[in-house]
Amino acid sequence: MTDFISEVKTIPYNEDRIFTMLSDLTNLERVKDRIPQDKIKDFEFDRDSCSLSVDPVGKITFQITEREPNKTIKFVTTNSPLPLTLWIQLKQVTEENTKMKMTVRADLNPFIKGMVSKPLQEAVDKLSAAIAVLPY
Repeated sequence: MTDFISEVKTIPYNEDRIFTMLSDLTNLERVKDRIPQDKIKDFEFDRDSCSLSVDPVGKITFQITEREPNKTIKFVTTNSPLPLTLWIQLKQVTEENTKMKMTVRADLNPFIKGMVSKPLQEAVDKLSAAIAVLPY
């Protein structure tokens, strides 16, 4: 297993507010206009899952499998060329200051690992940065 871990981000909101938004994927409706249409297509979501198409990877579907209130949201891919687990961890520091870290775990063979490690780490970094600036 290989882990791709984001930098710890600081979000200027309390963990309850952040968890409430991130654990219900229908809240993506509020930010879907910020998603670059040239990079991500066929974006669909409901409360527990989201699907998108990314060139050259194809369609990817993430399903929430675990919610630990105000602490962790865990996702697995149900449709992906690479099986992935993704989780978002929250830790409130003060009333309006929460630390957030994202981790992606993938079971990669040595050949694939060399090809996808850098793009996966970049994706984790970009996604965590985007989550940190959402309007909670």
